[in-house]
Amino acid sequence: MPLHSNPDLDRILAGAHHDPHGYLGAHPAAEGATVVRALRPLARGVTAVRATGERAVLAHERDGLFTGVLPGTGPYRYLVTYDDGTQQADDDGYRFPPTLGEIDLHLISEGRHELLWRVLGSHERTLDGVTGTSFAVWAPNAQGVRVMGDFNAWNGAGHPMRSLGSSGVWELFVPGVGAGTRYKYEIHTRDGRLLQKADPLARATEIPPATASVVHTSAYAWGDAAWMASRGGDACRRSPMSVYEVHLPSWRPGSTYRQLAEDLPKYVTDLGFTHVELMPVMEHPFGGSWGYQVTGFYAPTSRMGGPDDLRHLIDALHAAGIGVILDWVPAHFPEDDFALARFDGEPLYEPSDPRRAHHPDWGTLEFDHGRREVRNFLVANAVYWCTEFHADALRVDAVASLLYLDYSRPDGNWSPNEHGGHENLDAVAFLQELTDTVRRAAPGALTIAEESTAWPGVTRPTYEVGPDGFGGLGFDLKWNLGWMHDTLGYLAHDPVHRAWHHHEITFSMVYAHSEHYLLPLSHDEVTHGKGALVAKTPGDWWQRRANLRALLAFMWAHPGKQLLFMGQEFGQGAEFDHDGGPQWWVLDDSWPAAADHRGIRSLVRDLNARYRATPALWELDSDPAGFAWIDASHAEANVLSFVRHDARGRPLVVVCNFSPVVRTGYRVGLPDAAAWREVLNTDAARYGGSDVTGSGTIRPEPAPRHGRAQSAALTLPPLAVVWLTPDTDDGGRDDLDG
Repeated sequence: MPLHSNPDLDRILAGAHHDPHGYLGAHPAAEGATVVRALRPLARGVTAVRATGERAVLAHERDGLFTGVLPGTGPYRYLVTYDDGTQQADDDGYRFPPTLGEIDLHLISEGRHELLWRVLGSHERTLDGVTGTSFAVWAPNAQGVRVMGDFNAWNGAGHPMRSLGSSGVWELFVPGVGAGTRYKYEIHTRDGRLLQKADPLARATEIPPATASVVHTSAYAWGDAAWMASRGGDACRRSPMSVYEVHLPSWRPGSTYRQLAEDLPKYVTDLGFTHVELMPVMEHPFGGSWGYQVTGFYAPTSRMGGPDDLRHLIDALHAAGIGVILDWVPAHFPEDDFALARFDGEPLYEPSDPRRAHHPDWGTLEFDHGRREVRNFLVANAVYWCTEFHADALRVDAVASLLYLDYSRPDGNWSPNEHGGHENLDAVAFLQELTDTVRRAAPGALTIAEESTAWPGVTRPTYEVGPDGFGGLGFDLKWNLGWMHDTLGYLAHDPVHRAWHHHEITFSMVYAHSEHYLLPLSHDEVTHGKGALVAKTPGDWWQRRANLRALLAFMWAHPGKQLLFMGQEFGQGAEFDHDGGPQWWVLDDSWPAAADHRGIRSLVRDLNARYRATPALWELDSDPAGFAWIDASHAEANVLSFVRHDARGRPLVVVCNFSPVVRTGYRVGLPDAAAWREVLNTDAARYGGSDVTGSGTIRPEPAPRHGRAQSAALTLPPLAVVWLTPDTDDGGRDDLDG
């Protein structure tokens, strides 16, 4: 058959051949010779040479295809001449076997490759003494795939990839390509279109708005081996955990990961938080999404540096004794045409049913959690961040949107599951696989659910089946969004009206031990016109600050871990601005109210110190034995009181006065102790309060109150919370007293 009518060549040149290696490269010829075919669309001439001296000048057949017969067998190289007369020697990528083995392909097809990032994506390699980069991408609906980039002047015609059996994986080794090379995949769809797509498994990207993937090999040497060997896992439920939530690009606007590694650990250590939670650091095209519309699930955003720079930041936080939680988004992805949407020309990562694919709230596409390869992509991604970047926990975003088929969808826009219900059974299975796999493959790493409904068993083990017939989801912690909503709702009322809403501040204890909870005052509460925390409460500037201080002390004393978003630790007045970042200037002496803001920050510092030193506040967080009401019913006074206990029964008494009235002689029933002392008072002058205090030794009287044999008459400051502990034999002072 004449060469010009060769259907194999026609399909290769069109970018629609499933096995270009079967035609290009070296193939046996008669009498021990080798037929070589080189595709070099930009070349003027090509010569094939062996190290032993044999060579053959290849004839140009058509459209950049050069062919010839090379004497002998074995390795060879090409000498390629271009129109400007330059000549370069390069190796033939089509003479190498696949870089993925049969076990890899089997695991990918089964959706069970927990180290997926090690075989898909781009990887620098040395094969048979030749250095280069292998490329592998999952695109099962494609007619053909080519790789294009800096190394071929963004013309993929010379680098068609091969399909590896029925796995849907396309692969090619390109000699001479190394770290820093930009690339994309050119995908020939079944309907004849050519798409240019970034690599779903790329581990580095260009700086947005540029969208190319970048070849990257980590050279980072970690220094946190001791930390990784001892990080806590589910022991967090019995340990102190207070979290500072950060949007890295705006915490110190313009800073790099390396610069943040100098400043962030010092700041968090000074305030006493045990963890930071980083809003999504995965690559995203639009900064205004704050990282929640991810296009590069395996690549840290390049806005602040390279992947190893982020590793350095996490290492620095670990060196300071600070755990790192990464916000992680497995529910949806944006529709940008360079990324995952209709990746190979057809729905692939998203469901084929448009009613299931399009998320009605966010203008994004949902993942098809029922497809095993998609589940594999996400579960391996979770393991990737916990192992390759040493993340100590993943906060899983928007879990409720995963769990319900009718989430934000009116009747007629969703279809029930096989049992006629609205539960998304595929998503349930995905979440169970996720939590179990992270727990096994990344020892000590946690999973935390942002789940806004009453779905039962979010933090129950997956092997325990509840009365609903579902196993637990297996998360270590769940955001207590009910507590957040009710508490902020209560404090938004004028104190004169709070008596009629008292149930809002006490209701959380009805279910506080049904899950393992984290109490969030997150970025969600200070964005989109909601105002800063200090602006949510009524009254003048003094009253608003007092309300905020009382909220924080109530939060730190309530069962559950705590999370506070940046800027709220010093009571900034404006809501979150992702361009400007926190209002650091309000802490400067030149700002009229600087002392007030510094006072709030001093309270947060003291709350964290007292919290970490008081096992009653965390040791029995998930055990009803760790909490008891003293009085939850004094609604008309806006007062409530309770006691926390540690595993040895040692108490901490908390009394909250959410009224602007000073209450003198307020009698509170107390646990048995000869004397008590005030260890925290949010109305203290150092916090910006009015300094109404009952400091000194408090000696209970044998006057029954609140079902207890003894009580004491206290002075309750206005809009304030006080903590009391049993006095000690040394006069009641400890290393936390100023």
